[in-house]
Amino acid sequence: MIKFTIITLFQEAIEPYLKSSMMEKATRKELAEFNFVNLRDFGLGPHKSVDDIPYGGGDGMLLRCEPVFEAIESVKAKDPEAKVILPTPVGEIWNQEMAREFALQFGAFRSVATRELAPSAHGDGPDGRGPECSVKPLAHYIILCPHYEGYDERILSIVDYKISLGKYILTGGELPALIIIDSIVRLIPGVLGGEQSAEIESFSDGNNLEYPQYTRPEDFRGMKVPDVLLSGNHGEINKWRNEHSGEAK
Repeated sequence: MIKFTIITLFQEAIEPYLKSSMMEKATRKELAEFNFVNLRDFGLGPHKSVDDIPYGGGDGMLLRCEPVFEAIESVKAKDPEAKVILPTPVGEIWNQEMAREFALQFGAFRSVATRELAPSAHGDGPDGRGPECSVKPLAHYIILCPHYEGYDERILSIVDYKISLGKYILTGGELPALIIIDSIVRLIPGVLGGEQSAEIESFSDGNNLEYPQYTRPEDFRGMKVPDVLLSGNHGEINKWRNEHSGEAK
């Protein structure tokens, strides 16, 4: 299992997506787990403030150190091995290879095997199998969703991975958190379905782009499926697909 704990002020912006489609399937199959921590719970004063004006002046508000550190430390108190991800413009640009590395980093792909009960010579489990195995996360990522104008620079000292989604700015870290989560979870065997679903798509091998694909009808408004794909000749089909794969610019 791979586990995500999302620290956010806006759980309602993230939760519906994680309860639908492939993310819901991953949860149902116990391949992924999603938890939330409300940053406001660690706010300061009667108004539970989590931000303040920047030293030196300037527009906007910055996330304060105290609530962020306490929120992260509350999660790490239960799982000291959890790694912290911060979506930030100063981070490394996220790509498919990184998503695969994150999914593999702590052996997340072994989660399916760990849930299977192997036969035991001692017969100390049901039907002569080994003891019932509890599903424990083999990877745990804490994702901090920044908001407002930014965050106090000292917060970076508690962050393990700084991730950027590109050279643009969003209102908060909720959308980047969803993108990071989705791109990792979909790589876990059993989530997409087909064994090779995640292996032959775009960016699965460096900078590759997947070949064009078609489904029925064969002729739609004069636009026809290439004859080779209808031929049943798998050698020629593979050749055509290789010729029509490319690299991202």
